[in-house]
Amino acid sequence: MTISTRNADTFGLDRLTTPIGTALLVTDADGLLRALDWEDYEHRMRELLRLHYGTVTLRVSRAPAAMKSALAAYFDGDLGRLASIDWRVAGTPFQRKVWTALAKIPVGTTMSYGALAARLGAPKAMRAVGHANGSNPISVVVPCHRLIGADGSLVKYGGGLERKRWLLAHEGVELTPPAGSPSRSP
Repeated sequence: MTISTRNADTFGLDRLTTPIGTALLVTDADGLLRALDWEDYEHRMRELLRLHYGTVTLRVSRAPAAMKSALAAYFDGDLGRLASIDWRVAGTPFQRKVWTALAKIPVGTTMSYGALAARLGAPKAMRAVGHANGSNPISVVVPCHRLIGADGSLVKYGGGLERKRWLLAHEGVELTPPAGSPSRSP
């Protein structure tokens, strides 16, 4: 991860077809990932970019081949390939701290918002962790989908809970419905 130290106002925009929809890849002039979101959530992505960078112009531009290859490999089952993608973020110091910690949650595992807050040395800041998680502009690569409710429930994913469920199952996380929920039959 690199911390953004200047306000870039023009980023490249590319698309990648995945099993769960078309991903929008936003990269900077250095070829670093600035945002990854879903085509059906483009408005949300643009709003996050505005909040983090100010006025941003997106121009159609190919993302680096190595980045697209790593993402395609992840979706094909080579789960470790996400770690090879270089990214850069803006945001507040606390947001950057949360996003850096998210990137350290191992593939195939989940963590509650409270557990991440405790790991960051701020055990009472679970709501702030949730807010920072929801402001993460780099879905999948900065794996906000790995945060779950304290009871193991799937909560709050900017790309939709069905995508979150798919991503976690893809990574080998066994999902169990919370107590009192109807169970699904195969």
